[in-house]
Amino acid sequence: MDTLTALFGSEAKVRIIRLFLFNQGIPFFSREVAVRSKCSTSTVKRELNTLMKADLIRRRKITKEIQVKHGKSVVAKKLKGDGYILNEKFPYLNPLKTLLTVASIQADESLTKCFASAGRIKYLVAAGVFIQNWDSRVDLLVVGEELNLSKIESIIKNIEAEIGKEISYSAFDTQDFEYRLGIHDRLVRDILDYPHVTLIDKLNVV
Repeated sequence: MDTLTALFGSEAKVRIIRLFLFNQGIPFFSREVAVRSKCSTSTVKRELNTLMKADLIRRRKITKEIQVKHGKSVVAKKLKGDGYILNEKFPYLNPLKTLLTVASIQADESLTKCFASAGRIKYLVAAGVFIQNWDSRVDLLVVGEELNLSKIESIIKNIEAEIGKEISYSAFDTQDFEYRLGIHDRLVRDILDYPHVTLIDKLNVV
């Protein structure tokens, strides 16, 4: 059991709290919370009730357009009902956000291991949410050979469920990345010229 789970009682609660903290001003239906946090509906219902009692989140009637699977396609559907939203006047909001980011969202070896099965990784850079730099254009840069893009997407989805925030990432094969680096591609420079942490560098990128 990790530290945050021990403190907050369950991994589900940590994920749900992060979801609201990283999406201030955005209301969610309980079913959205379940999908985004990858928790069961019964667990979500229980944790939402607990967080309302603590006054961290509040319930209100909302109308919202969400993406719903219809067969093999995804369609937009407008729904009305009870939604949940972060209480931005919660007195311990900023300390809580700091705790739930600094304590467990780290650019370290554990993040590197997540991508071990995604191909032969040659260069891996973490920025943005992983170093608490909220203005960064990209959170992750993945470069390698024989990259499994569907695997990378799956890894990203798992990280998003864990931290409660959408991850902005770019993935390039080695040749494409080196070309972009050589012509000072704006996206690449926007990552490398600003705060970041290099986790893997087998390309000797300067």
